[in-house]
Amino acid sequence: MTRPSKTDYYLNIAKEVAKRGTCLRRNYGAIIVKDDQIISTGYTGAPRGTKNCCDIGKCPREEANIPSGERYELCKSVHAEQNTIINAARAGVSVLGGIIYLYSENAKDGSINDAASCKMCRRVLINAGLVKIIAKTKKGYTEQEINSFKDEDLFDYKNQKG
Repeated sequence: MTRPSKTDYYLNIAKEVAKRGTCLRRNYGAIIVKDDQIISTGYTGAPRGTKNCCDIGKCPREEANIPSGERYELCKSVHAEQNTIINAARAGVSVLGGIIYLYSENAKDGSINDAASCKMCRRVLINAGLVKIIAKTKKGYTEQEINSFKDEDLFDYKNQKG
């Protein structure tokens, strides 16, 4: 019997969490681990009490042909990273010093994506006090210290004027 590494173990759990996602494009699962204990989980989905895209059968961003990574304000979903931090806060659990594990798959066929936090979520991860992000990729996983993010990892200046 071969035991999975701790990283694979936590990423496999994030994969299961992603299956609860309600996005018609991509589903993410996130877990926060602190002191080798899972303290929170979150997946891509509409705010509590509102209709999910999978329930109404359409995606506003897809209908408008908006490319991936753009115009998040039109999306009905709260990102998995945000939901896992929110869920910890609702339970009164501190995420300070935690590690976030992230998994992503295509909603249509379940194929794996290279998971990566968007620039908005990276800013949230910094302010929540998380220390590292471990993200599943098609070839394994990536690890990044959250305090190593640079401005270009957090902000999009290419569309700025002046």
